[in-house]
Amino acid sequence: MIDEFKIYFLFFDRAGHGESDPNPSRTLKTDTYDIEELADKLQLGPKFHVLGMSLGAYPVYGCLKYIPHRLSGASLVVPLINFWWRRIPQNLLNAAIKKLPFAFQMILRVAHYCPWLLYWWMTQKWFPNNRDPKKIWTERDIELSKIYYKKSYMDAAIRQGEYVSCQQDIIAGYGNWEFDPTELSNPFSDSNKGSVHLWCALDDKQISRDVLVYICDKLPWIKFHEVPHVGHWIIHEKHHFEAIIKAACTE
Repeated sequence: MIDEFKIYFLFFDRAGHGESDPNPSRTLKTDTYDIEELADKLQLGPKFHVLGMSLGAYPVYGCLKYIPHRLSGASLVVPLINFWWRRIPQNLLNAAIKKLPFAFQMILRVAHYCPWLLYWWMTQKWFPNNRDPKKIWTERDIELSKIYYKKSYMDAAIRQGEYVSCQQDIIAGYGNWEFDPTELSNPFSDSNKGSVHLWCALDDKQISRDVLVYICDKLPWIKFHEVPHVGHWIIHEKHHFEAIIKAACTE
């Protein structure tokens, strides 16, 4: 497929992950401009395609907002839902967050309302804080995580500490955004050279289909893909990943 479409994949460590320096004032906007600067430093050219999954999809929304002129396309795979987006009906967001286990709800609420307390909340022992992945993953998700998320990989990813990597990710993704996804404009309205895709896994226990459908109804230029019988780790299923890449390259 790489040969067929003449593409290559560039993965990078966001601020605080792996070998990338932490950014204490990190936001959705700074992560977006990190992507643009990286593309320029590596001389990728005037346009590139961005793909983000789950929490890692928030910089893709940022690219659509802040640097749409640099995009040849974008793919959002089971993208995060910020439960404090302003223009999405509150009843939809409330229903979506209530589907999460209470411990996960509290992490997101602390990250949004009191981000300076997140490290304490994640490490304290006074209040229940059981973050059992079995409550938010399907059995197949757990199988895939054992294959792709080995301890050596995770240790390298968070080598600088969970606060500057994972927890800063959560704060950036679930903080107060300067925009709402439904306010985005089609970056390819003046041409047919580019498309935006959003992939929804119907067995996903974390991401609400109803919220994603609402966003795509408001933004009909986003091509919405529903995939049955698959959970949150859809991107690690070979045939689904190939479908995601093929759609990005051909539709």
